[in-house]
Amino acid sequence: MAAPASAPADSRSRQAVRDVVFVDGVRTPFGKAGSKGQYAQTRADDMVVKVIRELLRRNPDLPAERIDEVAIAATTQIGDQGLTIGRSAALLAGLPKSVPGFAIDRMCAGAMTAVTTVSSGIAFGAYDVVIAGGVEHMGNHPMGEGVDPNPRFVSDKLVDPSALVMGSTAENLHDRFPHLTKERTDSYAVLSQDRYDAAVRAGKISPDLVPVSTRSEEGWGLSTTDEPPRPGTTTEDLAGLKTPFRPHGRVTPGNAAGLNDGATGALLADAETAEQLGLPVGMRLVGYAFAGVDPEVMGVGPVPATEKALERAGLSIDDIGLFEINEAFAVQVLAFLDHFGIADDDERVNPWGGAIACGHPLASSGVRLMTQLSRHFAEHPEVRYGITTMCIGFGMGGTVIWENPNYNGGQQ
Repeated sequence: MAAPASAPADSRSRQAVRDVVFVDGVRTPFGKAGSKGQYAQTRADDMVVKVIRELLRRNPDLPAERIDEVAIAATTQIGDQGLTIGRSAALLAGLPKSVPGFAIDRMCAGAMTAVTTVSSGIAFGAYDVVIAGGVEHMGNHPMGEGVDPNPRFVSDKLVDPSALVMGSTAENLHDRFPHLTKERTDSYAVLSQDRYDAAVRAGKISPDLVPVSTRSEEGWGLSTTDEPPRPGTTTEDLAGLKTPFRPHGRVTPGNAAGLNDGATGALLADAETAEQLGLPVGMRLVGYAFAGVDPEVMGVGPVPATEKALERAGLSIDDIGLFEINEAFAVQVLAFLDHFGIADDDERVNPWGGAIACGHPLASSGVRLMTQLSRHFAEHPEVRYGITTMCIGFGMGGTVIWENPNYNGGQQ
C-alpha cells in the first residue's frame, strides 16, 4: 500500500515574499462625458484594448504569453464595461487565449485596487507579470446607472442620505471643517489647472497618452490630448459658479473633478522577472492600506488610509517626498493636507496638477496617479518614498506607498 503524501517538514515554512515593481503605465486621453465629448461614440472596452496594446508596444522584450493576468476595474459593470472586462479586453487586444482576466470594483479606487490585488499575487508567487488598470465611460454609463441601493441604508439610518451623492459628501466635509472655505478650494483648483497646463507645455503629460481613434457625426478623429482642462482659469472665474449640490453651497464644477471617460493600464512584475526580461522599473511597492470612514464624509478617507499604510510600513509622513492625491473635490485634498500639516501649494503635492484639471474617469484614476508618481521619481532621485492616495465613494480611502529605485541617498 502506497504511503500517504507527507506534509512539509516544517509547516510553518513559507515562500519568501517577493518584491513587486511598477514597470510602466499609460492611459488614454481623458474626455468629457456626454454626447459632445470626444468618446461619445467610442466603446469602453476598446479604450482598454488601446492601453493593453500600448503597454506591449512600449515593452517589446515582454512576450505576451508571459502575462499571467489582466485585472481591469470599472465602477459600472454593464454594457461595454461588463462581460468580465479584464478577460474580454485581453482577448480583443490579441493576447494569447491562455492569458486570463477579471473585473474588479471599488468605485473611484478600482484601478488602485486592481494594482494592489494583483501585486499581492505577485508577492505571493501566483503571478510574475500582470496588467492592471481601469476604465470608466461615464457618458455611456453615468454614476449609479442600474444601482438599486437597499432601502435599509436610509430607513434603518445606517448612513445619512447624502452619502449616496458624492457632491453632497463634499459639502458635508466643508461643514465638518469650516476653515476649508470655498475661497481656499477655488484657489487650490486654479493651482491644479495651472500646474497641469505647465506640465503639458513642458511635455510631461503627452508621453504617457495613447492616441485613440474616435468617431463623431463629423467623421473620424484622433484623440491625443485631455479634453477637460481649462487653462487660464482664475479664482474670479470660479467665484460665480453654481453650487449644484446645495443652495449657497461651496462645491462647484470648478473646484471638483468633472464627469469623464477614459482608461488606464499598468505593467507590474516581481523584481527578478523584470530583471530577467529587461523590463524597466519605475518604482517598488512598499505597502498599501484601505480604510473606512463615515460614508457621508467619504472625502476624508485618505487620512486614515495613509496613517494605516505608514504605520504598517514603519514610516511617517515626514518620510514621504512626493504625493499624488486624486482630486475628486478640492475640499477633500485640503482636508488631507491640513491633517498632515502640509501647505495648500506644497510643491511635493500633485506637481503636474490633478483630476480637477485633467479629469477623473472613476475606476481608471488610480493608475494615472501611479504612472505620474513613477515619472516624478525619475526626475527626483533625492526622494525615496512617495504615495498615491484617493477617497472612495461610500466612505473609504486608499493609499499605496512606493519607493524610488533611483534614490541617491537624498543628495540634491
